[in-house]
Amino acid sequence: MLRSFVPALLLLSSGVDAQQVQDSLFRPSFADPAFNPGTGPCIAIDQGHHNFHTRSGRYQACARVLEADGFRVVDNDGAFTEKSLKNLDALVIANALNVSNTRQWALPTPSAFTEKEIAIVKAWVEGGGGLLLIADHMPFAGAAQELAAAFGFTFSNCFAVEDVERPLERFYRGAGLSDHLLTIGVDTVVTYTGSAFQLPAGASTLIALNDGYTLLEPDTAWRFNESTRERKGAGWYQAAVVNQGRGRVAIFGEAAMFSAQLAGPQAEPTGMNMPEARDNVRFLRNVARWLTGPDEPRMK
Repeated sequence: MLRSFVPALLLLSSGVDAQQVQDSLFRPSFADPAFNPGTGPCIAIDQGHHNFHTRSGRYQACARVLEADGFRVVDNDGAFTEKSLKNLDALVIANALNVSNTRQWALPTPSAFTEKEIAIVKAWVEGGGGLLLIADHMPFAGAAQELAAAFGFTFSNCFAVEDVERPLERFYRGAGLSDHLLTIGVDTVVTYTGSAFQLPAGASTLIALNDGYTLLEPDTAWRFNESTRERKGAGWYQAAVVNQGRGRVAIFGEAAMFSAQLAGPQAEPTGMNMPEARDNVRFLRNVARWLTGPDEPRMK
């Protein structure tokens, strides 16, 4: 069965090996920002857990979108504590890792967060905080499993691969992309090979996989063979949200969709700077507004 995925996997891995740099020219501006500049809720982007995506690195574009919408964006530089979360309205965690996996993307993939941190984050969300937890393909999904489980989500530490030979996935209305409050103004979402998870009761689906996807669970990232465990994609998801106490949680299984990078020798746009992925910008804005707002995103 794995044999049918080999061409696509080779294409994907070549994209990973190619140089990827931030698109410094990506500077979004909106005619309808949610807030006046620098007056919106405070959102922290985590960089205290060996994150592959940080505010000054691969998530510079994410920060710029949030700032253009009027949010105040800051860094989280260390462990999660009651003090570090106290004045935040929302927290973005993208591709955190345990220190043991910073040099080798192979099993085991321990939690990026201590039990104490997980308890603190859960209590903070239940008290009114908004959490955007993003965990990409293996090993990132494994590192996020315990934090996600605190909110009822179950990650597969996998590569969610579509049964076609291309380095990205497209989700449309009626074809994986849900008709939901958070997809207002969003017709197509583009992602770039992530992980997948299952939902707790009460969660709302944003992006759903189907049997056109296979979840591959290798021992080492990008190394696949006939013993690699496989699951069919039906019943698994790549984006969902749930209310938790007085707070809100958004779980995503792919991170590059909210970046803006230039990849390979031809500096190909990858992420929100890709014309085909322009709706990803609105999607991010909707999610941020929902995490920090009242009952509905602040749309004008």
